[in-house]
Amino acid sequence: MARWLPRSTDLTRFCQKLNRVKTLEDDMMETSFNRCLSTIDLTLLGIGGMVGSGLYVLTGTVAKEIAGPAVIVSFIIAGFASLLAALCYAEFGARVPKTGSAYMFTYVSVGEIWAFLIGWNVLLEYMIGGAAVARAWSGYLDSIFNHKIKNFTETHVGAWQVPFLAHYPDFLAAAILLVATTFISFGAKVSSWLNHVFSAISMGIILFILIMGFVLAQPKNWSTQEGGFAPYGLSGIMAGTATCFYAFVGFDVIAASSEEARNPQRAIPRAIAFSLGLATGVYILVSVVLTLMVPWHTLDPDSALADAFYRRGYAWAGFLVAAGSICAMNTVLLSNLFSLPRIVYAMAEDGLFFQVFSRVHPRTQVPVIGIVVFGLLMALLALIFDLEALVQFLSIGTLLAYTFVAASIIVLRFQQQKGDVPAPAASHQPNPEPHEGPSEGELKEYESFSDKLQLVDRDKSKEQREPGQLKAAFEPYLEFLSDFYPGEVVTVAVVTLMVSAVCLCSILVFGNTHLHLPTWSYSLLLVLFSLGFLLSLLLIWAHEQQHSTQTFQIPLVPLSPALSIILNIYLMLKLSYMTWLRFAVWLLLGLLVYFGYGIWHSKENLREPRPQRVSARYVVFPGGSLEERVQAVQPSSQPATRLPDTDTDDCKR
Repeated sequence: MARWLPRSTDLTRFCQKLNRVKTLEDDMMETSFNRCLSTIDLTLLGIGGMVGSGLYVLTGTVAKEIAGPAVIVSFIIAGFASLLAALCYAEFGARVPKTGSAYMFTYVSVGEIWAFLIGWNVLLEYMIGGAAVARAWSGYLDSIFNHKIKNFTETHVGAWQVPFLAHYPDFLAAAILLVATTFISFGAKVSSWLNHVFSAISMGIILFILIMGFVLAQPKNWSTQEGGFAPYGLSGIMAGTATCFYAFVGFDVIAASSEEARNPQRAIPRAIAFSLGLATGVYILVSVVLTLMVPWHTLDPDSALADAFYRRGYAWAGFLVAAGSICAMNTVLLSNLFSLPRIVYAMAEDGLFFQVFSRVHPRTQVPVIGIVVFGLLMALLALIFDLEALVQFLSIGTLLAYTFVAASIIVLRFQQQKGDVPAPAASHQPNPEPHEGPSEGELKEYESFSDKLQLVDRDKSKEQREPGQLKAAFEPYLEFLSDFYPGEVVTVAVVTLMVSAVCLCSILVFGNTHLHLPTWSYSLLLVLFSLGFLLSLLLIWAHEQQHSTQTFQIPLVPLSPALSIILNIYLMLKLSYMTWLRFAVWLLLGLLVYFGYGIWHSKENLREPRPQRVSARYVVFPGGSLEERVQAVQPSSQPATRLPDTDTDDCKR
């Protein structure tokens, strides 16, 4: 029976396949897309993805039900938390100017299967998000006309009472998605121009809301007579932060568009910073205006801004607010439809998804097949499915992508850059002395003499430390770590950091409620997992990292990505168990696609050399320098023989 069990070498090779990373081209600016987007284009795309229906609905809901006027503080904290994730995207977008966003960033640093799962989740996230916004757009427009569209559909088409299906087919939502799909398929320039139009209208109406709102502001609405500024206390502010965090999830459209940016090294970081800063400012100012116009506890969560103007005697302003809401939702639709086909294209181009989606139209220079297919699927979702139960699924996909991108930043920052392999010591010291070799009795064996030769005298090149190597100041205390390859210890420490973060957040979220831990064990586990997190962080910091002045780099690495990781994990664990159950089912479907198609058609799989039998290895004997003798070790069936002295020149080759 043992012969049917897989051998250890087969398992090792299989794990290597799962964790292989993407090989980037030497010229990453070469692309089949049209590099036509400027910094302004990318900034408006990011604003369009973030300032959507949430501005008109989310602010009122959080203010009335969760935080009160302190929703302002919630947006400030949420904006800072989003900044941590956005900076990670900015560094990757400038460094790897390829489409694919979180999928691509994970592929070039962590591994193939993780990248596929991230891309698979982002795919569903964009589909559900676009369909949900389309239904919200339809419902908002329908409410202006006193629900005549809904009543007509239910009368002439019928209503359903089927689980997971909508009560009636929403033809208007499907129609707006089909129209948006048509415009997106015309190319990036047309999409950008359309986004400019809707964004300009939306920002103009927001400016009107702010000016009129401050004119109508009444400071007494923050007084103690109305409940005060923070009626729900600190817990309400933090709960509001968790909800407001999802208002900023649209900035990744900028990273997904990096292959169509003219100068991605400069445009991507600037566009992300500008769009996130403007979106945060808009959310904060609108929250200030809204809670000063009317008392926070009287707000209408469904249409807070329009209702506030109506109650102050400006009913006509409600029409402007409705127009601004529709324009804002149009920009979110364009953002979703713009990003989704490009992520699918990146996966198909790498061979992990069906190749038909990697085709780019020669004239419009966009993946038309992906745009049309996923536009139709999005329209089908909006037409017949009940999306309210699935909207929370968006959060887990986004937070998981943020977590892996932050971890990827740490891993990639402590890896050697392409072509940065240290030169052999012999090139620095042409006449090495015999005593500089390995110590007596130490035998170094390598499967490839030519690949490992430079490691024999690596102690000589400690002055020039590469990324991933232990810092000189820590070597006397952590000398045992210097035997690992550069970056290996950091990778293990990142895994340990993420495991510690999961355990720590689990205790914080479930310790007192679901697990009912006694106080002493709750405190002990918090201390242990906090120590594990901090020690992993310190171990990463003790290694050298890359320092580049050519592209943007997030400051305070590894602290900034680590804070983003623990925050994202905490927010993921706050989601309902049904969300996790649906997430697990979707992951299983993704694994079926990967193991049934992706792993076999991956371009990295085609690049791998076929396994060959090793007929000889080399053993470097101690007592010499790089010009020392080499013994050829024959297969086990033949005795080993020492090379004659005359072969020294051959060894040097």
